[in-house]
Amino acid sequence: MNAKPLVLILALASLTACAQSPVTPAKPPAAGVVAAAPVSALSEQILYQFLLGEIAGQRGDLALANEAYSDLAYKTRDPAIVRRAAEIATYGRDIDKAVRMARLWVELEPASVRARQFLVTTLLGADHLDEVKPHLEALLRLDGRPVGEGFLQLHGLLARYKDKMAVLGLMKELAGAYPAVPEAQLVVGQSALNAGQHVQAVAALDRALSLKPDWETAALVKGQALARQSDEALLTYWKAYTEQYPAAERVRLAYAKALAKAGRYAEARQEFDVLVKAAPDNPDLRFAVGLLAMQMNDLDAAEAYLVQTLEHGFGDVGLVQGYLGQINEGRQRYEKALEWYLKVEPSEHYFQSQLKAGVVLGKLGRVDEGRGLLHRLETDSDAEKVQVIQAEAQLLREAKRYQDAYVVLGEALAKTPDSGELLYDHAMIAERLDKLDVLEADLRRLIKLEPEHAHAYNALGYTLVDRTTRLEEGIALLEKALKLSPEDPFILDSMGWAQFKAKRPGEAVAYLKRAYERRADPEIAAHLGEALWAAGQREEAGKIWQVSLREYPDNDVLKETVSRYAK
Repeated sequence: MNAKPLVLILALASLTACAQSPVTPAKPPAAGVVAAAPVSALSEQILYQFLLGEIAGQRGDLALANEAYSDLAYKTRDPAIVRRAAEIATYGRDIDKAVRMARLWVELEPASVRARQFLVTTLLGADHLDEVKPHLEALLRLDGRPVGEGFLQLHGLLARYKDKMAVLGLMKELAGAYPAVPEAQLVVGQSALNAGQHVQAVAALDRALSLKPDWETAALVKGQALARQSDEALLTYWKAYTEQYPAAERVRLAYAKALAKAGRYAEARQEFDVLVKAAPDNPDLRFAVGLLAMQMNDLDAAEAYLVQTLEHGFGDVGLVQGYLGQINEGRQRYEKALEWYLKVEPSEHYFQSQLKAGVVLGKLGRVDEGRGLLHRLETDSDAEKVQVIQAEAQLLREAKRYQDAYVVLGEALAKTPDSGELLYDHAMIAERLDKLDVLEADLRRLIKLEPEHAHAYNALGYTLVDRTTRLEEGIALLEKALKLSPEDPFILDSMGWAQFKAKRPGEAVAYLKRAYERRADPEIAAHLGEALWAAGQREEAGKIWQVSLREYPDNDVLKETVSRYAK
């Protein structure tokens, strides 16, 4: 057998896979379209061009493939070949030819949903929005599908078109013919939302909900539109909706998440509790409640929910185990924390869990064991190497081996002098060793490298205020830090302490109360108590100290402050 017949046989097999029906005889051509020639006259030529197009496409020569297939499409008028020609023209970014092929495809298969969708997509790609309306109207009627389903599909086809206002106008025209179809009003609302027309969006969604009041999808989209007005408008609407339709779980879940995002953790937890009761075997809901409980510092509930999350088959086991480690570490249950951290198997959470395990070993007094674990930990990047150094330094610092931590960080900085993380940690350990000149040099270098590093300004400003006579210079640095991060509790604490040092107790109390509201840290409590005492509010100062001492009985700064004032 010679090569040419073999090639034709292989091509024929491929063509059969592409087009399950034989090429049909020619019919009168449409304007500008070449009529199909008889198959008997073109068989070998068709197969040759088909093979040429396929091989060219495989070799990445899209121009040749495009030319071969478009020619075949006009000659054969076979729908499968036309579809292939349209796809290749699209891949080759020949938009004009893709449009022509798509039009031919629709001409040959006017009842094909896929052909109409392809034509709409190519027309939009060619910026011919004005030509798509009749094809969208046809799509709404094809296949005997419910019109509402068709509208939902149309929104997907048009959602990415650049002229959002033009899309909105087109959708309103299409929906005008179907006033009793809720999906039509929904897509008008979605299109209005995409176009930034929030009032129109809410009005359209209200029409959809009047036709289908318990439709959660419409309620969710209306919530998105209301959120553009204000978070409160969104929360008020979803609260009322869930009260009217208690079984609306999707809306309740979105409402709970929105409450959490707004910092209204107690209300969010109530909504998640309702969801958990309705779906007790859903581990994702238990996980969400566990995280909310952590935010609320209800660590007993957080631990219980997260353990239940594992029992109910939550997919990301390592993530939950890491949180359980954090909870127990925060409660100074170091053995239990270590147990959870070491349970994390190799995964995206393994590296961080091993770092934390090393630090916890130090808290258990097993400093050398913790350092050994960290030294054995494999790293995949410079960033991970820095994190290992930071963890080792933290371990040594918490063991009060400040000089050792200083040496570890100094050796690392000698190799990577521009590491912002190492500069900051080196400065903090230098402060512990009264090397204030080193601290200032490190932090000023860090500020030069990262001018927006709020905590570098904060650390330097606080040190100047607390440890030197350069009070006004320190306050100026703290003002810069607050400008960069105005709600950071530690920066607010530093500014409050600076005002206390400047003998302005009223301003000090204001800053420190804001800091304490955001984070009930024991050192913030110590500073707030001192400022309250200086402002003559001694009873309130005592209450703040006692509450913090119950939670953090071993904090050195808090203990020293309370002891000093007790005397």
